Amino acid sequence: MRRKLKAVIFDLDGVITDTSEYHYQAWKRLANEEGITFNRADNDKLRGVSRNECLKILLKGKQVSAGQFQEMMDRKNRYYVELLRQMTSENILSGAKEIVLELKKRGIKTAIASVSKNTRTVLQGTEIEDLFDVIADGHSVKNTKPAPDIFLFAAKELEVKPEDCIVVEDAEAGIDAALAGNMLPIGIGPEERVGKAQYRFKKTGDITLTKLLKIMNF
Repeated sequence: MRRKLKAVIFDLDGVITDTSEYHYQAWKRLANEEGITFNRADNDKLRGVSRNECLKILLKGKQVSAGQFQEMMDRKNRYYVELLRQMTSENILSGAKEIVLELKKRGIKTAIASVSKNTRTVLQGTEIEDLFDVIADGHSVKNTKPAPDIFLFAAKELEVKPEDCIVVEDAEAGIDAALAGNMLPIGIGPEERVGKAQYRFKKTGDITLTKLLKIMNF
């Protein structure tokens, strides 16, 4: 199938901005309060996953009522939002803003597709909300990654075909979602996390427009 690069859809955390430490601190605080062991290896399993699914993973089979479950999700989010108030443009990953600007200069559309319901808060804090043509977040679709819905939503809003989109992701769930949506995924990070992506870069700053065009067989 012949693809033509018309849009690049970026995950947010770990791809454009670095809020992973804030997530870890918020989940760690919740885990400590609940007497649950939680470390950075556990935290890696939460990448690209909705808050609901993250809590299920964190609980490690511990049974709680629906009310307790919701309270824990709200508590974690409260801790996270408190930490987000510290965000500035310094939280933008090196090279991330530059590649987005390069794409826009060439007329290639850009979008953010993150399962986080705090996506706009992060983008506003880092002063890059206006950089993207479309912002899809945890409020945009019901089914989160690894379902392709959020990427398909972004493509529809961008008015481009899924097969003409590249997705840049740092999580296995996001890679799976892109593949399910018939998009070309590019992984950011170690192979054990994004190995299903045919193309992989160590960091977002390693991506150039020339490399993207080559990947799409321009």
